[in-house]
Amino acid sequence: MFRISQFMQEIARPTPLGPKRNPPGPVVIWNLIRRCNLTCKHCYSISADKDFPGELSTAEVFTVMDDLKRFRVPVLILSGGEPLLRPDIFEIAHRAKEMGFYVGLSSNGTLIDEGNIDRIAAVGFDYVGVSLDGIQETHDKFRRMAGAFDASMHGIRLCKARGIKVGIRFTLTQDNAHDLPGLLQLMEEEDLDKFYLSHLNYAGRGNKNRKDDAFHQTTRQAMDLLFDTCWRYQQDGRHKEFVTGNNDADGAYLLFWVRRNFPHLEDPIRAKLVQWGGNSSGVNVANIDNLGNVHPDTMWWNYNLGNVLERPFSEIWMDTSDPIMAGLKAHPRKVGGRCGECEHFDICGGNTRVRAWQVSGDPWAEDPACYLDDEEIGIGGAKAANG
Repeated sequence: MFRISQFMQEIARPTPLGPKRNPPGPVVIWNLIRRCNLTCKHCYSISADKDFPGELSTAEVFTVMDDLKRFRVPVLILSGGEPLLRPDIFEIAHRAKEMGFYVGLSSNGTLIDEGNIDRIAAVGFDYVGVSLDGIQETHDKFRRMAGAFDASMHGIRLCKARGIKVGIRFTLTQDNAHDLPGLLQLMEEEDLDKFYLSHLNYAGRGNKNRKDDAFHQTTRQAMDLLFDTCWRYQQDGRHKEFVTGNNDADGAYLLFWVRRNFPHLEDPIRAKLVQWGGNSSGVNVANIDNLGNVHPDTMWWNYNLGNVLERPFSEIWMDTSDPIMAGLKAHPRKVGGRCGECEHFDICGGNTRVRAWQVSGDPWAEDPACYLDDEEIGIGGAKAANG
């Protein structure tokens, strides 16, 4: 995850480069249930509105949570499917909060209503993220349900009225990029706390729709808009969080934005970006699916590292006998193609490995969704000319 807001704060009020602080354990995104009331075009878990056999019981979830706590996992993001369809979701969430986890809820928002908002508020979720794919018509088309946008907005407003930190999660594709300005305006009008832009990853239903992935120029325009919007909030003294995920080239692209707008800060910001280090799948980000299978992140659902019903998560996560985990935990990672030659490799860490794997069959090939050109990353003719 790339936290744009933190870097904008550094631009506004630069601080010295301090020691790198690694989190005590990985953030765990936990797909507690695969069932969902929607069938979204880009769903990585390929959910459906039916029960899936073999999902963890409440007692099994609690046992895993005990291991995660001992392993010093700081954050649990409760996801699905639609996590509110799980009958014990509030029992799980309350226990997670009592254990001291930062607890987020990742929902499509359509099931947040007057019947459960008090229970949601009583949990004390640290954050509720609601997925929107655009303004009304676009969102309903992506979600394949008429009225989905209105239902999600109703849920968002209920959360806001109860003082719950709530924000928008948006997956950028060529088919909905035109709605990004409207969503940012919606965030302002509704006074929401956070905006998360996810670049489409080639996984699950998203893999089947990768021909619809935003073209590189569209991605650049979207990132420019995000950077400019976040900087405006920073200048106005309004604290809103802007983050992106699933394309760590965003870090290098921010450096170019800084070069254009604040050239005197390029070197210190680059040092902070290198300290961030880019992709952390298999290191600081983990996923547990509804059956208890562990994955390097949420987009690796067709690659299992082990199952928490058979081995503790803490053992699975540290086991580098698995070649993928050994490669992900290597520092620096051994990545080929454009990524391996890129002069900004120390910023993005080679970007998203699952995308390379899906396209080429080689998890260490270049990431096909890098939207930086050869000159920007210092390779090919540009590198020879400068060399």
